[in-house]
Amino acid sequence: MAIEPYRRVLALPGVRALMLVGLVARIPLTGTGITLTLHVVNSLKLGFLEAGLVGAASMVGAALGSPLAGRIVDRRGLRPVIAVTTVIQLCFWCVAPSLPYHALLAGAAIAGVFSQPVFGAIRQCVAAMVPAEDHRTGFALDSMAVELSFMVGPAVAAAAVTAFSSTATMYAVGVGLVGSGVALFLLDPPTRSPEEADRETRESVPYRQWVGPGLITLLVMVSALTFVLTSTELSLVATMQESDATSWTGLVIALWCAYSLVGGFVYGGLSRGFSPLGLIGGLCALTAPLGLVGGGWWWLCLALVPAGFLCAPALSASVDAVNQRVPAAARGEAMGLHSTALTIGVACAGPIAGAIVDSYGPGWAFAASGVVGVVLVLAALPFWRDSGHTATEPMPA
Repeated sequence: MAIEPYRRVLALPGVRALMLVGLVARIPLTGTGITLTLHVVNSLKLGFLEAGLVGAASMVGAALGSPLAGRIVDRRGLRPVIAVTTVIQLCFWCVAPSLPYHALLAGAAIAGVFSQPVFGAIRQCVAAMVPAEDHRTGFALDSMAVELSFMVGPAVAAAAVTAFSSTATMYAVGVGLVGSGVALFLLDPPTRSPEEADRETRESVPYRQWVGPGLITLLVMVSALTFVLTSTELSLVATMQESDATSWTGLVIALWCAYSLVGGFVYGGLSRGFSPLGLIGGLCALTAPLGLVGGGWWWLCLALVPAGFLCAPALSASVDAVNQRVPAAARGEAMGLHSTALTIGVACAGPIAGAIVDSYGPGWAFAASGVVGVVLVLAALPFWRDSGHTATEPMPA
């Protein structure tokens, strides 16, 4: 596996700055959930149910807002969306520490709708700035940046709440979000390549030209992917607690993320990619038997290697497949739908995997999520057309 593809991509004008800003901008976003949860529990003195409702409200809002933000980016450009969402985030995080619970619940939902579209926008810009033959490498870099942000953001937020307070951490998150918005506004990366800008218009593209069975199937598979990943995380936490090794939970999850980083790095340097359905199906199949691992939690760390290795490649392949199936004029909305699909999987996994862990134990949660994922992949095969339209091909009416 050569490192040359990464050198080639990072040497392109603006790509290094985009990747750096994208990595830093995602860190405060990934820390918002744990910050709100700990604020409700520690400062408002309420239970985890109430904290979970605040998190769910924020996720539902983000799921609804992501496609809308992407659609506006397609028609008006990135800067107006970043400006509006950054101002709304500033307003929310300035007042959030002093809000009573029900006002915080409503505010989290509104702030979720107006979340900064960092995840989808960065992917849209990667598709525009990187030549089509290097998209896989570019999206692999993006997936690794996402992995790093999820390793850093929640951990830093939890540590800040413990060391200082949830109020101070909420203000810090607000500062981070505003800083991220300002950085993206000033960077103003292109959302279309020069060729696409010449060929396409800012007019909206009819849904019938790009929303079809292949794309819908892909979005369902994206939800299945994050369903399995979130279930795995919850099952890991429960397994460590059951083994009286809670203090090592952070290490196990960090190793799991590291496996994903290695997998993403290898995948991005390959000469050809793989079907996202195959990667997601493989990840699910390798997740199902994790509950059978015995002999101590350190064996679980080793058993996580194969499934962990496929995490970033599966995400990267799904982004690449979405990009290939939509015209440039609808890319932002499509990436927003991709973000919505990711959010739906996370939201569904929490209560379902939690109920299985409570009733039957973490081993069954591993098995159930993996089997469900495999079944969904098998059910999706008849609807999947691996030769889907690319963004540069004319779309059928």
